[in-house]
Amino acid sequence: MTPAAIFSIAGMITMPMWILMIFFPKWKVTKFLIDFKVIPLVLSLLYVIHIFQAIQIGGMMDFGSLTSVMALFTEENAALAGWIHYLAFDLIVGMWMLDQNKKLELHQLIMAPCLFATFMFGPLGFLLFKIIKTIKQKQS
Repeated sequence: MTPAAIFSIAGMITMPMWILMIFFPKWKVTKFLIDFKVIPLVLSLLYVIHIFQAIQIGGMMDFGSLTSVMALFTEENAALAGWIHYLAFDLIVGMWMLDQNKKLELHQLIMAPCLFATFMFGPLGFLLFKIIKTIKQKQS
């Protein structure tokens, strides 16, 4: 399968998980997928395959400078692995946020923007959630 096809598959399996987490977080299917980290595990497998392919093609990766990291993203498998890395970790952060919300009990209308921001902008959504969590805990 081509890297372009894997890119599409990774997006196609990630998007429905975010939709479930944002709109149906308490549904038993969503809970199962979160509890067993099904999608992040699939993404992790895809990541491992493509990071090893990138190493085989381009050798060991250099993360020592911005220029070196930028050069990594010129190799198709390395760029794909990097994208899958983002997808998997943002998803894990979103799942963690929902897990934290079991104790916080924030309304879904508050959680949804946090989750959406995590989906679209990763750390921004995490930061938003942590700010709201801190405020909620200080009120308790």
